Amino acid sequence: MRKGIFVSLFLLAPLLNGFSSELKDINFFQRGEISKIDLTFDEEGIKAEKFQVTDDKQIIIDLKNVVASDKVVRAFDTSEFSGAIVFVSAYKKPNSKNDLRLTLQLRDNARSILTTNKNVISIAVENRFGVFTQQQMESNVAFSDEDSKEVQDSVNVPSSGSIDDILTNLTLSGRKRYIGKKVSFNIKDTKVEDILKMIADSSGFNIIITDEVKNSKPLTLNLTNIPWDQALDTILELNKLVAYKNGNILMITTLEKATEAKVDELRAQSVAIREELLVTKVFPLSYAKLEEIQPTLEKYLTVGRGNVSIDKRTNSLIVRDTEKNMDKIQKVIKVLDTQTPQVLIEAKIVEVSENHSKNIGFLSDAGSNKGISFGYDPLTSGSSLAAPGGSFSFATAGPSAIGLNVSAFKRLTNLNFQLSLMETEGKGRVISSPKVVTSNNVAANISSKHTIYYQGAQDQNGAFTWQSSDAVLELKVTPHITSEGSIVMNVDVTKEEFQKSAIAGAPNDKYSRTVKTEVLVDNGSTVVIGGVFRYKKEESHAGIPFLKDVPIIGWFFRSSFNPSEEKSELVIFITPRVINQEAAGLTERQ
Repeated sequence: MRKGIFVSLFLLAPLLNGFSSELKDINFFQRGEISKIDLTFDEEGIKAEKFQVTDDKQIIIDLKNVVASDKVVRAFDTSEFSGAIVFVSAYKKPNSKNDLRLTLQLRDNARSILTTNKNVISIAVENRFGVFTQQQMESNVAFSDEDSKEVQDSVNVPSSGSIDDILTNLTLSGRKRYIGKKVSFNIKDTKVEDILKMIADSSGFNIIITDEVKNSKPLTLNLTNIPWDQALDTILELNKLVAYKNGNILMITTLEKATEAKVDELRAQSVAIREELLVTKVFPLSYAKLEEIQPTLEKYLTVGRGNVSIDKRTNSLIVRDTEKNMDKIQKVIKVLDTQTPQVLIEAKIVEVSENHSKNIGFLSDAGSNKGISFGYDPLTSGSSLAAPGGSFSFATAGPSAIGLNVSAFKRLTNLNFQLSLMETEGKGRVISSPKVVTSNNVAANISSKHTIYYQGAQDQNGAFTWQSSDAVLELKVTPHITSEGSIVMNVDVTKEEFQKSAIAGAPNDKYSRTVKTEVLVDNGSTVVIGGVFRYKKEESHAGIPFLKDVPIIGWFFRSSFNPSEEKSELVIFITPRVINQEAAGLTERQ
Protein backbone atom coordinates (compact mmCIF):
# COMPACT_ATOMS: atom_id res chain seq x y z
CA MET A 1 0.00 0.00 0.00
CA ARG A 2 2.79 2.40 0.85
CA LYS A 3 4.43 1.71 -2.49
CA GLY A 4 1.28 2.71 -4.36
CA ILE A 5 1.01 5.98 -2.42
CA PHE A 6 4.65 6.86 -3.21
CA VAL A 7 4.20 6.27 -6.93
CA SER A 8 1.06 8.38 -7.02
CA LEU A 9 2.76 11.30 -5.29
CA PHE A 10 5.70 11.03 -7.66
CA LEU A 11 3.44 11.24 -10.69
CA LEU A 12 1.52 14.16 -9.19
CA ALA A 13 4.69 16.16 -8.38
CA PRO A 14 4.65 18.15 -11.66
CA LEU A 15 1.01 19.05 -11.04
CA LEU A 16 1.76 20.19 -7.48
CA ASN A 17 4.59 22.40 -8.78
CA GLY A 18 2.35 23.95 -11.41
CA PHE A 19 4.48 22.54 -14.28
CA SER A 20 7.30 24.98 -13.40
CA SER A 21 10.22 25.38 -15.78
CA GLU A 22 13.80 25.38 -14.51
CA LEU A 23 16.36 28.13 -14.96
CA LYS A 24 19.59 26.29 -15.79
CA ASP A 25 22.17 29.05 -16.12
CA ILE A 26 22.80 32.82 -16.03
CA ASN A 27 25.65 34.17 -18.19
CA PHE A 28 27.05 37.69 -18.51
CA PHE A 29 28.81 39.01 -21.63
CA GLN A 30 30.25 42.37 -22.66
CA ARG A 31 31.15 42.91 -26.29
CA GLY A 32 32.03 46.41 -27.42
CA GLU A 33 29.14 48.77 -26.67
CA ILE A 34 26.75 46.01 -25.54
CA SER A 35 26.35 44.36 -22.12
CA LYS A 36 24.28 41.19 -22.26
CA ILE A 37 22.66 38.69 -19.87
CA ASP A 38 21.60 35.24 -21.19
CA LEU A 39 19.09 33.13 -19.23
CA THR A 40 18.99 29.46 -20.27
CA PHE A 41 15.96 27.29 -19.44
CA ASP A 42 15.15 23.59 -19.76
CA GLU A 43 12.31 24.26 -22.20
CA GLU A 44 10.94 26.87 -24.58
CA GLY A 45 8.05 29.30 -24.20
CA ILE A 46 9.13 31.02 -20.94
CA LYS A 47 7.27 34.25 -20.15
CA ALA A 48 9.32 37.23 -18.96
CA GLU A 49 8.29 40.76 -18.00
CA LYS A 50 10.73 43.68 -17.94
CA PHE A 51 10.35 47.05 -16.27
CA GLN A 52 12.82 49.77 -15.28
CA VAL A 53 13.10 51.61 -11.97
CA THR A 54 14.57 54.97 -12.99
CA ASP A 55 15.07 56.30 -9.46
CA ASP A 56 17.12 53.26 -8.41
CA LYS A 57 18.85 52.84 -11.80
CA GLN A 58 17.65 49.26 -12.05
CA ILE A 59 16.23 46.91 -14.68
CA ILE A 60 13.98 44.16 -13.27
CA ILE A 61 12.90 40.99 -15.11
CA ASP A 62 10.16 38.79 -13.63
CA LEU A 63 9.98 35.12 -14.66
CA LYS A 64 6.70 33.31 -14.01
CA ASN A 65 6.45 29.59 -13.16
CA VAL A 66 10.21 29.23 -13.04
CA VAL A 67 12.34 27.53 -10.40
CA ALA A 68 16.11 27.30 -10.02
CA SER A 69 18.71 25.70 -7.77
CA ASP A 70 20.64 27.64 -5.15
CA LYS A 71 23.69 27.46 -7.40
CA VAL A 72 21.90 29.43 -10.12
CA VAL A 73 19.95 31.81 -7.87
CA ARG A 74 22.85 33.97 -6.79
CA ALA A 75 24.38 37.41 -7.16
CA PHE A 76 27.59 38.40 -8.93
CA ASP A 77 29.54 41.65 -9.30
CA THR A 78 30.26 42.99 -12.81
CA SER A 79 31.57 46.40 -11.78
CA GLU A 80 35.09 45.53 -12.96
CA PHE A 81 33.79 45.80 -16.51
CA SER A 82 33.31 49.24 -18.03
CA GLY A 83 29.76 48.55 -19.19
CA ALA A 84 26.39 49.76 -17.92
CA ILE A 85 25.69 46.74 -15.66
CA VAL A 86 27.55 46.75 -12.32
CA PHE A 87 25.67 44.07 -10.33
CA VAL A 88 23.35 41.14 -11.13
CA SER A 89 21.19 39.35 -8.58
CA ALA A 90 18.60 36.59 -8.95
CA TYR A 91 16.19 35.57 -6.18
CA LYS A 92 12.73 34.15 -5.56
CA LYS A 93 10.07 36.79 -5.99
CA PRO A 94 8.50 37.74 -2.62
CA ASN A 95 5.04 36.28 -1.89
CA SER A 96 5.35 33.95 -4.89
CA LYS A 97 6.38 30.30 -4.71
CA ASN A 98 7.31 29.56 -8.32
CA ASP A 99 8.35 32.98 -9.66
CA LEU A 100 11.89 34.36 -9.99
CA ARG A 101 13.12 37.93 -10.23
CA LEU A 102 16.34 39.14 -11.84
CA THR A 103 17.65 42.61 -10.92
CA LEU A 104 20.30 44.46 -12.95
CA GLN A 105 21.94 47.38 -11.15
CA LEU A 106 23.15 50.03 -13.65
CA ARG A 107 25.82 52.72 -13.47
CA ASP A 108 23.32 55.09 -15.01
CA ASN A 109 19.92 54.67 -16.59
CA ALA A 110 20.32 52.99 -20.00
CA ARG A 111 18.06 51.53 -22.63
CA SER A 112 17.65 47.78 -22.91
CA ILE A 113 16.07 45.17 -25.20
CA LEU A 114 14.55 41.85 -24.09
CA THR A 115 14.47 39.04 -26.68
CA THR A 116 13.65 35.31 -26.69
CA ASN A 117 15.33 32.66 -28.85
CA LYS A 118 13.99 29.13 -28.22
CA ASN A 119 14.97 28.32 -24.61
CA VAL A 120 17.20 31.40 -24.09
CA ILE A 121 16.02 34.83 -22.92
CA SER A 122 18.51 37.67 -23.50
CA ILE A 123 18.66 41.17 -22.02
CA ALA A 124 20.90 43.53 -24.00
CA VAL A 125 21.84 46.89 -22.42
CA GLU A 126 23.62 49.65 -24.33
CA ASN A 127 26.79 50.95 -22.70
CA ARG A 128 26.50 54.25 -24.56
CA PHE A 129 23.37 56.07 -25.60
CA GLY A 130 22.77 55.73 -29.33
CA VAL A 131 24.05 52.17 -29.80
CA PHE A 132 20.48 50.95 -30.30
CA THR A 133 18.69 52.65 -33.16
CA GLN A 134 15.13 53.82 -32.76
CA GLN A 135 14.00 51.10 -35.15
CA GLN A 136 15.63 48.45 -33.00
CA MET A 137 13.99 49.81 -29.88
CA GLU A 138 10.57 49.87 -31.53
CA SER A 139 10.91 46.38 -33.05
CA ASN A 140 12.60 45.01 -29.90
CA VAL A 141 15.52 43.50 -31.88
CA ALA A 142 18.77 43.13 -29.97
CA PHE A 143 22.27 43.25 -31.42
CA SER A 144 24.00 40.00 -32.34
CA ASP A 145 27.68 39.35 -31.69
CA GLU A 146 28.51 40.47 -35.23
CA ASP A 147 26.57 43.74 -34.71
CA SER A 148 28.43 44.39 -31.46
CA LYS A 149 31.77 43.83 -33.15
CA GLU A 150 30.80 46.16 -36.00
CA VAL A 151 29.83 48.90 -33.55
CA GLN A 152 33.06 48.45 -31.62
CA ASP A 153 35.19 48.53 -34.76
CA SER A 154 33.45 51.55 -36.33
CA VAL A 155 33.47 53.89 -33.29
CA ASN A 156 36.49 56.10 -32.60
CA VAL A 157 37.26 56.14 -28.87
CA PRO A 158 39.72 58.54 -27.17
CA SER A 159 42.80 56.80 -25.73
CA SER A 160 42.23 58.60 -22.40
CA GLY A 161 40.24 61.39 -20.82
CA SER A 162 42.96 64.02 -21.40
CA ILE A 163 42.23 67.14 -23.45
CA ASP A 164 44.87 66.13 -26.00
CA ASP A 165 43.29 62.72 -26.70
CA ILE A 166 39.74 64.10 -26.80
CA LEU A 167 40.75 66.77 -29.32
CA THR A 168 42.55 64.14 -31.43
CA ASN A 169 39.36 62.05 -31.50
CA LEU A 170 37.35 65.10 -32.64
CA THR A 171 39.52 65.55 -35.74
CA LEU A 172 38.79 62.00 -36.94
CA SER A 173 36.00 61.14 -39.37
CA GLY A 174 33.25 58.62 -38.68
CA ARG A 175 31.38 57.73 -35.49
CA LYS A 176 32.92 58.83 -32.21
CA ARG A 177 32.57 58.07 -28.55
CA TYR A 178 32.32 61.21 -26.40
CA ILE A 179 33.77 61.17 -22.89
CA GLY A 180 34.21 64.88 -22.08
CA LYS A 181 32.78 66.65 -19.07
CA LYS A 182 29.05 67.23 -19.42
CA VAL A 183 27.81 70.76 -20.10
CA SER A 184 24.50 72.49 -20.80
CA PHE A 185 23.62 75.32 -23.22
CA ASN A 186 20.52 77.50 -23.50
CA ILE A 187 21.37 80.34 -25.90
CA LYS A 188 19.60 82.21 -28.65
CA ASP A 189 20.99 83.86 -31.80
CA THR A 190 24.59 83.60 -30.62
CA LYS A 191 27.58 83.80 -32.93
CA VAL A 192 29.35 80.53 -33.68
CA GLU A 193 32.74 81.93 -32.62
CA ASP A 194 31.30 82.91 -29.22
CA ILE A 195 29.85 79.43 -28.68
CA LEU A 196 33.18 77.83 -29.59
CA LYS A 197 35.02 80.12 -27.15
CA MET A 198 32.57 79.22 -24.40
CA ILE A 199 33.25 75.49 -24.93
CA ALA A 200 37.01 76.11 -24.99
CA ASP A 201 36.92 78.15 -21.77
CA SER A 202 34.84 75.55 -19.90
CA SER A 203 36.92 72.62 -21.15
CA GLY A 204 40.44 74.08 -20.82
CA PHE A 205 41.85 74.06 -24.34
CA ASN A 206 43.01 76.85 -26.65
CA ILE A 207 41.18 77.67 -29.85
CA ILE A 208 42.01 79.59 -33.03
CA ILE A 209 39.13 80.65 -35.25
CA THR A 210 39.63 81.84 -38.84
CA ASP A 211 37.84 84.85 -40.30
CA GLU A 212 35.64 82.59 -42.45
CA VAL A 213 34.12 81.05 -39.30
CA LYS A 214 33.24 84.48 -37.93
CA ASN A 215 30.91 85.03 -40.87
CA SER A 216 28.79 81.98 -40.01
CA LYS A 217 25.13 82.41 -39.13
CA PRO A 218 24.20 82.72 -35.43
CA LEU A 219 22.85 79.63 -33.67
CA THR A 220 20.13 78.91 -31.14
CA LEU A 221 20.97 75.96 -28.89
CA ASN A 222 19.24 74.17 -26.03
CA LEU A 223 21.53 71.32 -24.94
CA THR A 224 21.28 69.73 -21.50
CA ASN A 225 23.85 67.56 -19.78
CA ILE A 226 25.85 66.35 -22.80
CA PRO A 227 29.66 65.87 -23.14
CA TRP A 228 31.41 69.04 -24.27
CA ASP A 229 33.21 67.20 -27.10
CA GLN A 230 29.83 66.02 -28.43
CA ALA A 231 28.50 69.59 -28.34
CA LEU A 232 31.61 70.85 -30.14
CA ASP A 233 31.42 68.12 -32.78
CA THR A 234 27.72 68.84 -33.36
CA ILE A 235 28.38 72.56 -33.91
CA LEU A 236 31.20 71.82 -36.34
CA GLU A 237 28.98 69.46 -38.35
CA LEU A 238 26.02 71.86 -38.46
CA ASN A 239 28.18 74.68 -39.84
CA LYS A 240 30.40 72.54 -42.09
CA LEU A 241 33.51 73.42 -40.13
CA VAL A 242 36.78 71.47 -39.95
CA ALA A 243 39.07 71.21 -36.91
CA TYR A 244 42.86 70.78 -36.91
CA LYS A 245 44.79 69.98 -33.73
CA ASN A 246 48.26 70.98 -32.57
CA GLY A 247 48.79 69.83 -29.00
CA ASN A 248 45.98 71.39 -26.93
CA ILE A 249 45.35 74.04 -29.58
CA LEU A 250 42.37 73.54 -31.87
CA MET A 251 42.21 75.54 -35.10
CA ILE A 252 38.80 75.75 -36.71
CA THR A 253 38.10 76.79 -40.29
CA THR A 254 35.47 76.20 -42.93
CA LEU A 255 35.34 73.06 -45.08
CA GLU A 256 35.84 75.15 -48.22
CA LYS A 257 38.97 76.79 -46.79
CA ALA A 258 40.32 73.45 -45.59
CA THR A 259 39.79 71.93 -49.04
CA GLU A 260 41.70 74.78 -50.69
CA ALA A 261 44.55 74.36 -48.21
CA LYS A 262 44.72 70.62 -48.93
CA VAL A 263 44.81 71.21 -52.69
CA ASP A 264 47.63 73.73 -52.25
CA GLU A 265 49.52 71.24 -50.09
CA LEU A 266 49.23 68.49 -52.70
CA ARG A 267 50.26 70.89 -55.44
CA ALA A 268 53.35 71.90 -53.44
CA GLN A 269 54.23 68.25 -52.88
CA SER A 270 53.89 67.58 -56.61
CA VAL A 271 56.22 70.47 -57.41
CA ALA A 272 58.73 69.25 -54.83
CA ILE A 273 58.71 65.79 -56.37
CA ARG A 274 59.27 67.17 -59.86
CA GLU A 275 62.19 69.25 -58.64
CA GLU A 276 63.80 66.46 -56.60
CA LEU A 277 67.06 65.13 -58.03
CA LEU A 278 67.10 61.66 -59.56
CA VAL A 279 69.66 59.00 -58.60
CA THR A 280 70.60 55.72 -60.28
CA LYS A 281 71.34 52.47 -58.52
CA VAL A 282 72.17 48.97 -59.72
CA PHE A 283 70.65 46.00 -57.85
CA PRO A 284 72.18 42.60 -58.72
CA LEU A 285 69.72 39.74 -58.26
CA SER A 286 70.65 36.36 -56.85
CA TYR A 287 67.45 34.34 -57.08
CA ALA A 288 64.61 36.33 -58.66
CA LYS A 289 64.14 36.44 -62.42
CA LEU A 290 64.58 39.83 -64.09
CA GLU A 291 61.50 39.49 -66.30
CA GLU A 292 59.29 38.64 -63.32
CA ILE A 293 60.45 41.33 -60.90
CA GLN A 294 60.59 44.26 -63.35
CA PRO A 295 56.79 44.69 -63.77
CA THR A 296 56.37 44.57 -59.99
CA LEU A 297 58.92 47.36 -59.36
CA GLU A 298 57.39 49.63 -62.02
CA LYS A 299 54.30 49.98 -59.82
CA TYR A 300 56.40 51.56 -57.04
CA LEU A 301 58.30 54.10 -59.17
CA THR A 302 57.60 57.83 -59.05
CA VAL A 303 54.95 58.50 -61.68
CA GLY A 304 56.36 60.20 -64.75
CA ARG A 305 59.97 60.22 -63.47
CA GLY A 306 61.19 56.82 -62.33
CA ASN A 307 62.14 53.93 -64.62
CA VAL A 308 63.73 50.49 -64.32
CA SER A 309 65.73 48.50 -66.88
CA ILE A 310 67.42 45.10 -66.84
CA ASP A 311 70.87 43.79 -67.71
CA LYS A 312 70.78 40.07 -68.46
CA ARG A 313 74.56 39.61 -68.58
CA THR A 314 75.00 40.57 -64.92
CA ASN A 315 71.44 39.63 -63.93
CA SER A 316 70.94 43.13 -62.49
CA LEU A 317 68.23 45.77 -62.27
CA ILE A 318 69.07 49.39 -63.06
CA VAL A 319 66.69 51.76 -61.25
CA ARG A 320 66.52 55.54 -61.69
CA ASP A 321 64.28 57.44 -59.26
CA THR A 322 64.27 59.99 -56.44
CA GLU A 323 66.42 59.38 -53.39
CA LYS A 324 63.37 59.19 -51.15
CA ASN A 325 61.63 56.58 -53.30
CA MET A 326 64.84 54.60 -53.85
CA ASP A 327 64.77 53.37 -50.25
CA LYS A 328 61.33 51.91 -50.82
CA ILE A 329 62.48 50.21 -54.03
CA GLN A 330 65.46 48.70 -52.23
CA LYS A 331 63.23 47.22 -49.51
CA VAL A 332 60.92 45.67 -52.12
CA ILE A 333 63.86 44.06 -53.95
CA LYS A 334 65.25 42.68 -50.67
CA VAL A 335 61.96 40.97 -49.91
CA LEU A 336 61.45 39.55 -53.42
CA ASP A 337 65.04 38.44 -54.13
CA THR A 338 65.12 35.43 -51.80
CA GLN A 339 65.74 31.74 -52.33
CA THR A 340 62.82 29.79 -53.71
CA PRO A 341 61.84 27.10 -51.19
CA GLN A 342 62.99 23.64 -52.28
CA VAL A 343 60.78 20.72 -51.33
CA LEU A 344 61.97 17.12 -51.03
CA ILE A 345 59.03 14.80 -51.61
CA GLU A 346 59.44 11.16 -50.66
CA ALA A 347 56.81 8.55 -51.46
CA LYS A 348 56.72 5.02 -50.12
CA ILE A 349 54.55 2.50 -51.96
CA VAL A 350 54.19 -0.59 -49.78
CA GLU A 351 52.54 -3.67 -51.25
CA VAL A 352 51.97 -6.80 -49.15
CA SER A 353 50.61 -10.03 -50.61
CA GLU A 354 49.69 -13.37 -49.05
CA ASN A 355 48.27 -16.57 -50.56
CA HIS A 356 47.26 -19.89 -49.09
CA SER A 357 45.92 -23.02 -50.79
CA LYS A 358 45.22 -26.68 -49.97
CA ASN A 359 44.82 -29.81 -52.13
CA ILE A 360 43.46 -32.85 -50.31
CA GLY A 361 42.01 -35.85 -52.17
CA PHE A 362 42.65 -38.87 -54.41
CA LEU A 363 44.44 -38.66 -57.73
CA SER A 364 44.47 -41.39 -60.36
CA ASP A 365 46.79 -41.99 -63.29
CA ALA A 366 48.47 -38.95 -64.80
CA GLY A 367 47.63 -37.02 -61.65
CA SER A 368 44.06 -36.21 -62.70
CA ASN A 369 41.31 -35.78 -60.13
CA LYS A 370 39.52 -39.06 -60.82
CA GLY A 371 39.51 -40.61 -57.37
CA ILE A 372 40.40 -44.34 -57.66
CA SER A 373 40.61 -46.17 -61.04
CA PHE A 374 40.73 -49.93 -61.60
CA GLY A 375 39.60 -52.67 -64.03
CA TYR A 376 37.98 -56.08 -63.61
CA ASP A 377 38.40 -59.05 -66.05
CA PRO A 378 35.59 -61.63 -65.65
CA LEU A 379 36.18 -63.57 -68.92
CA THR A 380 39.83 -64.60 -68.96
CA SER A 381 40.47 -68.09 -67.66
CA GLY A 382 42.37 -68.42 -64.44
CA SER A 383 45.45 -69.96 -66.05
CA SER A 384 45.75 -67.03 -68.47
CA LEU A 385 45.47 -64.23 -65.87
CA ALA A 386 48.46 -61.91 -65.54
CA ALA A 387 50.90 -62.48 -62.71
CA PRO A 388 50.27 -60.28 -59.64
CA GLY A 389 52.28 -57.03 -59.62
CA GLY A 390 52.19 -53.51 -58.12
CA SER A 391 54.04 -50.72 -56.36
CA PHE A 392 53.72 -48.36 -53.36
CA SER A 393 55.01 -44.80 -53.08
CA PHE A 394 55.40 -42.12 -50.36
CA ALA A 395 56.48 -38.50 -50.80
CA THR A 396 56.69 -35.39 -48.56
CA ALA A 397 56.51 -32.99 -51.48
CA GLY A 398 54.93 -33.08 -54.88
CA PRO A 399 51.41 -33.95 -55.97
CA SER A 400 51.07 -37.16 -53.89
CA ALA A 401 51.75 -38.10 -50.30
CA ILE A 402 50.77 -41.80 -50.51
CA GLY A 403 50.37 -43.76 -53.76
CA LEU A 404 49.43 -47.35 -54.70
CA ASN A 405 49.59 -49.00 -58.14
CA VAL A 406 48.44 -52.64 -58.68
CA SER A 407 48.89 -53.82 -62.27
CA ALA A 408 47.20 -57.22 -61.71
CA PHE A 409 45.78 -59.12 -58.80
CA LYS A 410 43.69 -62.11 -59.88
CA ARG A 411 40.88 -60.54 -61.98
CA LEU A 412 41.53 -57.00 -60.62
CA THR A 413 43.69 -54.97 -63.03
CA ASN A 414 45.20 -51.50 -63.17
CA LEU A 415 44.26 -50.40 -59.63
CA ASN A 416 45.65 -46.86 -59.29
CA PHE A 417 45.24 -44.08 -56.80
CA GLN A 418 47.31 -41.35 -55.15
CA LEU A 419 46.33 -39.62 -51.90
CA SER A 420 47.32 -35.97 -52.16
CA LEU A 421 47.87 -33.96 -48.93
CA MET A 422 49.31 -30.63 -50.11
CA GLU A 423 49.27 -27.17 -48.49
CA THR A 424 50.90 -24.12 -50.11
CA GLU A 425 51.58 -20.79 -48.40
CA GLY A 426 53.27 -17.72 -49.84
CA LYS A 427 54.02 -14.20 -48.57
CA GLY A 428 55.53 -11.23 -50.33
CA ARG A 429 56.35 -7.59 -49.61
CA VAL A 430 57.35 -4.98 -52.17
CA ILE A 431 58.46 -1.46 -51.23
CA SER A 432 58.99 1.24 -53.85
CA SER A 433 60.37 4.58 -52.67
CA PRO A 434 60.55 7.29 -55.35
CA LYS A 435 62.00 10.66 -54.25
CA VAL A 436 62.06 13.98 -56.05
CA VAL A 437 63.16 17.56 -55.24
CA THR A 438 61.38 20.55 -56.76
CA SER A 439 60.84 24.25 -56.20
CA ASN A 440 57.74 25.79 -54.67
CA ASN A 441 54.81 25.80 -57.14
CA VAL A 442 56.83 23.87 -59.76
CA ALA A 443 55.59 20.47 -60.96
CA ALA A 444 57.98 17.51 -60.63
CA ASN A 445 57.85 14.10 -62.27
CA ILE A 446 59.88 10.95 -61.58
CA SER A 447 59.23 7.57 -63.18
CA SER A 448 60.66 4.06 -63.49
CA LYS A 449 59.76 1.78 -66.39
CA HIS A 450 59.96 -2.00 -66.81
CA THR A 451 59.73 -3.20 -70.41
CA ILE A 452 59.13 -6.78 -71.57
CA TYR A 453 59.15 -8.10 -75.13
CA TYR A 454 56.92 -10.83 -76.51
CA GLN A 455 56.48 -12.56 -79.81
CA GLY A 456 53.85 -10.99 -81.99
CA ALA A 457 52.10 -12.03 -85.20
CA GLN A 458 53.83 -13.33 -88.35
CA ASP A 459 54.52 -10.98 -91.18
CA GLN A 460 53.98 -11.85 -94.84
CA ASN A 461 57.40 -13.52 -95.00
CA GLY A 462 56.54 -15.85 -92.14
CA ALA A 463 58.85 -14.15 -89.64
CA PHE A 464 57.60 -13.31 -86.18
CA THR A 465 57.65 -9.70 -85.02
CA TRP A 466 58.58 -8.59 -81.50
CA GLN A 467 56.40 -6.24 -79.54
CA SER A 468 56.94 -4.53 -76.18
CA SER A 469 54.85 -3.62 -73.15
CA ASP A 470 55.78 -1.20 -70.34
CA ALA A 471 54.97 -1.25 -66.62
CA VAL A 472 55.54 2.22 -65.11
CA LEU A 473 56.09 3.47 -61.57
CA GLU A 474 55.49 7.26 -61.71
CA LEU A 475 55.20 10.10 -59.19
CA LYS A 476 53.89 13.52 -60.27
CA VAL A 477 53.60 16.24 -57.63
CA THR A 478 53.25 20.03 -57.42
CA PRO A 479 53.95 21.52 -53.96
CA HIS A 480 52.75 24.87 -52.63
CA ILE A 481 54.07 26.22 -49.31
CA THR A 482 51.45 28.17 -47.34
CA SER A 483 52.14 31.26 -45.25
CA GLU A 484 51.92 29.10 -42.09
CA GLY A 485 54.67 26.76 -43.35
CA SER A 486 52.44 23.81 -44.30
CA ILE A 487 52.62 22.23 -47.75
CA VAL A 488 49.72 21.72 -50.15
CA MET A 489 50.44 19.04 -52.76
CA ASN A 490 48.72 17.95 -55.96
CA VAL A 491 49.79 14.31 -56.13
CA ASP A 492 49.44 11.80 -58.96
CA VAL A 493 50.89 8.31 -58.29
CA THR A 494 50.73 5.45 -60.81
CA LYS A 495 52.03 1.92 -60.18
CA GLU A 496 51.87 -0.78 -62.85
CA GLU A 497 53.21 -4.33 -62.66
CA PHE A 498 53.24 -7.47 -64.79
CA GLN A 499 51.51 -10.70 -63.79
CA LYS A 500 51.39 -14.16 -65.33
CA SER A 501 49.08 -14.46 -68.26
CA ALA A 502 46.03 -16.68 -67.91
CA ILE A 503 46.55 -17.89 -71.52
CA ALA A 504 49.67 -19.78 -72.46
CA GLY A 505 51.82 -17.92 -74.95
CA ALA A 506 49.93 -14.65 -74.52
CA PRO A 507 51.59 -11.42 -73.28
CA ASN A 508 51.80 -10.91 -69.54
CA ASP A 509 48.80 -9.33 -67.88
CA LYS A 510 49.36 -5.82 -66.52
CA TYR A 511 47.88 -4.58 -63.24
CA SER A 512 47.66 -0.80 -62.69
CA ARG A 513 46.79 1.35 -59.66
CA THR A 514 46.49 5.15 -59.69
CA VAL A 515 45.92 7.78 -56.99
CA LYS A 516 45.16 11.44 -57.74
CA THR A 517 44.51 13.81 -54.86
CA GLU A 518 45.32 17.12 -53.16
CA VAL A 519 46.49 17.08 -49.54
CA LEU A 520 47.66 19.56 -46.90
CA VAL A 521 50.62 18.32 -44.83
CA ASP A 522 52.80 19.90 -42.14
CA ASN A 523 56.44 20.28 -43.06
CA GLY A 524 58.21 16.95 -42.38
CA SER A 525 55.02 15.04 -41.57
CA THR A 526 53.83 11.87 -43.28
CA VAL A 527 50.36 11.31 -44.67
CA VAL A 528 48.69 8.23 -46.16
CA ILE A 529 47.09 9.31 -49.43
CA GLY A 530 45.57 6.01 -50.50
CA GLY A 531 45.26 2.29 -49.96
CA VAL A 532 43.80 -0.68 -51.82
CA PHE A 533 42.93 -3.96 -50.09
CA ARG A 534 42.02 -7.01 -52.16
CA TYR A 535 40.79 -10.39 -50.89
CA LYS A 536 40.01 -13.41 -53.06
CA LYS A 537 38.77 -16.84 -51.97
CA GLU A 538 38.05 -19.78 -54.31
CA GLU A 539 36.91 -23.40 -53.89
CA SER A 540 35.57 -25.89 -56.48
CA HIS A 541 34.33 -29.50 -56.45
CA ALA A 542 33.36 -32.03 -59.09
CA GLY A 543 32.12 -35.62 -58.78
CA ILE A 544 29.25 -38.09 -59.04
CA PRO A 545 26.01 -36.62 -57.74
CA PHE A 546 24.83 -37.85 -54.33
CA LEU A 547 27.78 -40.25 -53.98
CA LYS A 548 30.30 -37.38 -53.73
CA ASP A 549 28.43 -36.00 -50.71
CA VAL A 550 28.47 -39.23 -48.67
CA PRO A 551 30.80 -38.83 -45.67
CA ILE A 552 34.20 -40.56 -46.02
CA ILE A 553 33.09 -42.74 -48.99
CA GLY A 554 32.41 -39.58 -50.98
CA TRP A 555 36.19 -38.97 -51.22
CA PHE A 556 36.33 -41.80 -53.80
CA PHE A 557 33.69 -40.21 -56.05
CA ARG A 558 34.73 -36.55 -56.24
CA SER A 559 37.63 -34.28 -57.03
CA SER A 560 40.09 -33.20 -54.38
CA PHE A 561 39.35 -30.55 -51.76
CA ASN A 562 41.21 -27.45 -53.12
CA PRO A 563 40.37 -24.13 -51.34
CA SER A 564 42.64 -21.12 -52.01
CA GLU A 565 42.89 -17.59 -50.52
CA GLU A 566 44.71 -14.54 -51.84
CA LYS A 567 45.21 -11.25 -50.00
CA SER A 568 46.98 -8.11 -51.17
CA GLU A 569 47.21 -4.61 -49.77
CA LEU A 570 48.70 -1.45 -51.28
CA VAL A 571 49.40 1.65 -49.13
CA ILE A 572 50.98 4.90 -50.36
CA PHE A 573 52.78 7.28 -47.95
CA ILE A 574 53.89 10.84 -48.83
CA THR A 575 56.40 12.91 -46.79
CA PRO A 576 57.24 16.49 -47.95
CA ARG A 577 60.12 18.39 -46.38
CA VAL A 578 61.47 21.93 -47.08
CA ILE A 579 65.24 21.49 -47.37
CA ASN A 580 66.28 25.19 -47.46
CA GLN A 581 63.86 26.42 -44.83
CA GLU A 582 66.15 28.99 -43.19
CA ALA A 583 67.65 30.38 -46.41
CA ALA A 584 64.19 30.80 -47.93
CA GLY A 585 63.03 32.84 -44.92
CA LEU A 586 60.45 30.32 -43.70
CA THR A 587 61.87 29.73 -40.20
CA GLU A 588 59.86 32.50 -38.55
CA ARG A 589 56.61 31.22 -40.06
CA GLN A 590 56.84 27.80 -38.45
